[in-house]
Parts: sequence; C-alpha cells; structure tokens
Amino acid sequence: MTALTGSPVTDAGSPPVGRRPAPRGNRWFARVGWRHLVAVLAVLFSLFPIAFVLSAALNPLGTLSSTELVPTEGVSFGNVSELFARTEFARWFVNSLLIAGLASLASIALSALAAYAFSRMRFRGRRVGLLSLLLIQMFPQFLAIVAIFLIFTTVTDLWPAIGFNTPWGLFLLYMGGALGVNTWLMKGFFDTLPRELDESATMDGATHAQIFFRIMLPLVAPILAVTGLLAFIGTINEFLMANVFLTDTDSKTLAVGMYGLLQGDERNNNFGIFAVATLLTAIPTVLVFQFLQRYIVSGLTAGAVKG
Repeated sequence: MTALTGSPVTDAGSPPVGRRPAPRGNRWFARVGWRHLVAVLAVLFSLFPIAFVLSAALNPLGTLSSTELVPTEGVSFGNVSELFARTEFARWFVNSLLIAGLASLASIALSALAAYAFSRMRFRGRRVGLLSLLLIQMFPQFLAIVAIFLIFTTVTDLWPAIGFNTPWGLFLLYMGGALGVNTWLMKGFFDTLPRELDESATMDGATHAQIFFRIMLPLVAPILAVTGLLAFIGTINEFLMANVFLTDTDSKTLAVGMYGLLQGDERNNNFGIFAVATLLTAIPTVLVFQFLQRYIVSGLTAGAVKG
C-alpha cells in the first residue's frame, strides 16, 4: 500500500528505509560514555602526584633518584622516624596550626564585619573604601617587605613577644592583609539577602549587633565556610613572608621548615622525609575541608528549600 504521494508507508518510530540504526554501544558512548572516560582520565591525572609522593615516602632508600611510581625496593616506614628524629617537625606542625587557625578565624571575623558595614550601611567614604580594598589587592604584600622588615626591627627591640621569630608577630603581619578579597566575597553574599530582614528586626527593636550576629551570620554560613577554608589554606601554605620573619628552627612553620629539607645538596637525600612531611601537612587541610563541607552543603540546601 502506498500513500497518495507514491511513497511507501512506514511504521511510526521506525528508522528510514535504507538507514540502519546505530549500535546500542555507540549510542551509549556518544551520550554518556565519553563523560565517564573524561572523569577517569581526570582522576588518574589528579592521583598521579599523590601516588608518586606516597611511593617516595615509603621508599626505604629515601632518595629522589631511587623513587619510582611503583616501589621496587620494598616498603619501609623508616622515613617517618627519620623525619621526627632529624627535624623539629612536631614544633613546625604546631606553629602552623596555631598561626593558620588564629589568622583564618580573625580574617573571617574582620571580613564579615567589614562586609556587613559596606553592604547594609551608607556612609561617607564607602565607595572609596571598597575601591581601595580592591586596588590594594592588586599589589602583593611582598612588595612592602622592606618597609615591614624595618617596622618589625623596631618592634622586636621594643616588644620582643610580637617581633621576629614569634608566632604572634607573624599573626599580626598576616592580619595586615585580612581585609581584601574575602570582604568583597562576603559583601556580594550579604547583598543577596533581602533588606526586609533588617527592617523587620529594626522595627522589633534589634540593634545592628543583634541583627548581624543573630540573623545575618546564620544566613551567610556558606560564604563563611568558603572564605575560612581559603584563608586557612593560604596561611598554612604561605612561605615568602614567613621565610623572612622566621629564622630560628623552633619558630619556623611547615612551609619554611620543609623548604630547608630541600636546600643545597640535601635535596636528593632528604626527598623521602620531605614526602612524609608533605603527606602529614595535608592532613589538617583535608580535615578542615571535611569539617566545613557539611556547612557549605547544608547552607546551600537550606537556601534552595526556603526559596
């Protein structure tokens, strides 16, 4: 049977005459399979350096020249004992956690207060202050190292407790750049919150402090978690400023102390203990990320549900 046009009638949904359907395996790869392939390649690319560092940490010879991706000389934990026996790694670890923890908490507090003021209040110099924070961040803090060094030289003579080779001196140095990108990120998040919340709380007699701590902070928990994580990672990995201000062995941070393991001719011999130190250094960052991740997810989910 043919239609009026003379063309053959085919069943609905059947492929055109003369064209074979694509194999089911090819259709799956074209739609979904290539994504799995890209994901597997990305995971392998990310795991390669971790596997190499782990192999170096377990290498019994402990040298860079003898390190391979797959250990062939056996597995040994001697580099762990060598790290704690030959270096002050425990002291460096405590110093880094103390400085990074306090600096990140203080940075979050200062940035949140500044962001709330810039977002909710109107005052003279507000626009100039925001632009100044943005422009200052374009220049790295290390450009002022000479001036800062001269200032801390005088501070060390007058107040040695907050001078060179002290965690509190380095903490104050980091606080000089606390108001920066984090303030802009938080301000953008504060701007998304409706002003009706402030107005209703003000009509109920709430002060700015009560509005900030009881209403605003719980709503901006996701951006607090993100900025806190970024501040912690940036502080615990900071090297340039710490290397200038920390010269005593007991006062060094992880970045400065571990850099000394690879200086000069000791780079090849100390690579095994350096790999162990690298793995141990990653533990605080991973724990902080796992702790803050639930706040990020819960905050975003709550915001999506409440609309």
